[in-house]
Amino acid sequence: MAGNSRRKGAMRKAGSKKGAVVGSGGQRRRALEGKGPTPKAEQRPGHPAQRRAAVVAKRQQRADRQAGGPELVAGRNPVVECLRADVPATALYVALGIDVDERVNEAVQMAADRGISVLDVSRPELDKLTGGAMHQGLGLQVPPFSYADPEDLLDLAAATGEPPLLVALDGVTDPRNLGAVIRSAAAFGANGVVVPQRRSASMTAVAWRTSAGTAAKLPVAMATNLTRTLRAYAQEGLMIVGLDADGSIDIDGLELATSPLVVVVGSEGRGLSRLVRESCDETVSIPMAAGVESLNASVAAGVVLAEVARRRRAAGRI
Repeated sequence: MAGNSRRKGAMRKAGSKKGAVVGSGGQRRRALEGKGPTPKAEQRPGHPAQRRAAVVAKRQQRADRQAGGPELVAGRNPVVECLRADVPATALYVALGIDVDERVNEAVQMAADRGISVLDVSRPELDKLTGGAMHQGLGLQVPPFSYADPEDLLDLAAATGEPPLLVALDGVTDPRNLGAVIRSAAAFGANGVVVPQRRSASMTAVAWRTSAGTAAKLPVAMATNLTRTLRAYAQEGLMIVGLDADGSIDIDGLELATSPLVVVVGSEGRGLSRLVRESCDETVSIPMAAGVESLNASVAAGVVLAEVARRRRAAGRI
């Protein structure tokens, strides 16, 4: 019978036997190792469920920040600048195995002198804590930011004996712009910064980093309703000036600079909102070279605040 290996004189060729044979899959000790159970859809890179889970995680992170959770300032220079500025901090994280330089030594020494916990962590753990930011092996944990009340800024300004100068942000959602505005406001003698509660950047670790620690020295107030707060300031005798590309005057005609003043900065995209613009006594524009449409919100704020400071110096107000 054909194929019967028991037939007299028959020879079975190697590998002709039906069933499992040694091949790509292997057998026993030579078998290939399996990849394990199939991961859940939420854990598969590129899977729609994984992308949805990432979006939910980011929303939760934002919610945690809004709820007042701690923030981490990442990077050697920002950490050192915050410690030099006596920014309130609760812990300094140092990644294991990093190249130690003078900034790392200074950060550790200042943290130890101020009684701040210095914690050694692995790089992957610090990556997770900082949300993947460029931390350079250092992270400084700061407590939830304590906002002032908008009315408190007037009391602080009155104590200086000089005309009040406040900065209000309308629709500025980038925390880097917020931090840069705070730094400029402190540099040019402002008494405080006001941010709205909704549709605005808050004092996150990114804002702390950009402000280079000046947020610890300059009060930042949160207004439930920015338009209502501006009108309340107007009733107290402050003039409201909004930055607008189509302003009623340009910066050269800013005669209100020496008066009690609130400078309102809108978003780079849409500028001032309608209600905020209607609350302004004047809108001011910054003359620019042809072909340049607009300035970054924080840069525009710095230009106007520098002009206000110059006029006040000339008038002997500061």
